[in-house]
Amino acid sequence: MTRWIGPLLLTLAAAVAGWHGGLALSTFGLMEAAIRRVSSEGGLNVMRYGTLPTPENQPIVRPSPDLVYSSCAYDLSKGPLRIHVVPVAGRYSSLSIFDARTDVVFVRNDVQAGGKPYDIILARTGQTVPQGAEVVRVGYDRGIALIRLLLKTPIEIDALDTIRRQSVCQTL
Repeated sequence: MTRWIGPLLLTLAAAVAGWHGGLALSTFGLMEAAIRRVSSEGGLNVMRYGTLPTPENQPIVRPSPDLVYSSCAYDLSKGPLRIHVVPVAGRYSSLSIFDARTDVVFVRNDVQAGGKPYDIILARTGQTVPQGAEVVRVGYDRGIALIRLLLKTPIEIDALDTIRRQSVCQTL
């Protein structure tokens, strides 16, 4: 019986390592699929301004029907990215930045921003950034920046679209 303990423990360790490795790698695969989907209409490092979500056009899994989304699939391999956010007065909005592992690396809402426009420079360690800029360092080249804007009614989207399109992302 004791000669089975070693192989049994080895098998158990291999199973746990395989499960953990598969789980860790699946987050990268899911984010890469999301990046491809978000960037399919405009490319990388470009803000995409979504319409109100419907069952037919859901770019985000289970989107809230009272939020309109703007998204930027990013790739920092050629340099840092500037994300400029213009909050809409009187409406909740937030910027969330997700890395390639689906981790949230930065969040700021309109209240934290004082209702004023702000810039975030997204960069990898070692990339040169403008002096005095607010920098968010990430561990991976790719990910998604997502801006959410709360609407009081769905028809507001047309009136607020000009303001929301002032939020941009671009390679420095």
